[in-house]
Amino acid sequence: FSFLRPDKHNKMRGMMTFNIDDGYLEGLLRGYRAGLLTTADYANLTQCENLEDMKLHLAGTSYGDFLADETGQLLTATIAEKCTQKLVAEFRHLRVNAVKPLSTFLDYITYGYMIDNIMLLVTGTIHERDTSELLSKCHPLGFFDTMASLTAGGGSVSELYKSVIVDTPLAPYFRTCLSKEDLDEMRGSAELEKVRNTLFKAYLEDFYRYCTKELGGETGEVMGDLLEWEADRRAITITLNSMGTELSLDDREKLYPNFGRLYPETTYALAKIDKVDRANAMDGQSDMDPVKDLMTYHEAYAKLFAGVQDDPRNPQSTGGKTLEDMFFEYEVSLCKLAFEHQFQYGIFYAFVKLKEQEIRNIVWIAECIAQNERDKINDFVPIFQS
Repeated sequence: FSFLRPDKHNKMRGMMTFNIDDGYLEGLLRGYRAGLLTTADYANLTQCENLEDMKLHLAGTSYGDFLADETGQLLTATIAEKCTQKLVAEFRHLRVNAVKPLSTFLDYITYGYMIDNIMLLVTGTIHERDTSELLSKCHPLGFFDTMASLTAGGGSVSELYKSVIVDTPLAPYFRTCLSKEDLDEMRGSAELEKVRNTLFKAYLEDFYRYCTKELGGETGEVMGDLLEWEADRRAITITLNSMGTELSLDDREKLYPNFGRLYPETTYALAKIDKVDRANAMDGQSDMDPVKDLMTYHEAYAKLFAGVQDDPRNPQSTGGKTLEDMFFEYEVSLCKLAFEHQFQYGIFYAFVKLKEQEIRNIVWIAECIAQNERDKINDFVPIFQS
């Protein structure tokens, strides 16, 4: 049936040909999705008296005996590490069995983690920390074959930059966004964060182009929605975090991805928002309010801001859901919708995001148990309910 295979110039496979190369992996992934913790699982976890009880309950889920080798005192960090290792093992199994274009799509998912890892190494090198120690703190999904070599070369930023350009798939983003001289001048955390956001902008724009232009079809539609949300989330977060900092308004606008529901009108307005003048502000007004006002033109995002009960910048805040909590809930809802579509790659991206949220939930519950903060133990984001 080789005549059914689309040639390399065609877009994404459709319903008639998708299962030729990708049907097995889609079925496998949907099996992984069925293993995500249910409402009953979370109810059992929140009733645990200690972390050993959590270990016992998790053994009855898809996590199985992933903590069987931990015989000493169980720590929250250990649970987080083992959960992440399980996600990485599942992802790598998918990747090693994938062929193009799915293999390329899965590689794109890892690029975001690579950027975080490389920026961690850059930060450590600039501050003259032992980069070999930093390797242990890097996310496993962001590892690549030559990553260990990044700690060689005397630990200089110059050698590190050369290694990134030569040995990693992130080279196009680095060449486009910054030079070795730019890195040499970076010293403060604000400057490094600017570099990180610049790289993420280039990455997201490239990933969006690949999904919507090269793949197209159902994948382009599903991933278009997911990546547009990620672009908008970053635009809002950059705006809120840069208020009252040294980052100029012009430089802030350059960090916004050039796509998304907020682009271009709302992102242009976001770039002009400055820190609220406390002397002339109305009672209870916070830095978030000007951003919230702009979201009235975007119903879905307006609901997120309306649900915020805790604004750390507002001294009158009474506690409750933060904007970050609302963002996580919205991302979960989008990722769940991705599984309603067939014959597309968006479910692979969505699964990784949902699994990361599940790990955050488990770690949150474990921390509450370890620190005896029972009143906050249910403040997690449920995923699939049963």
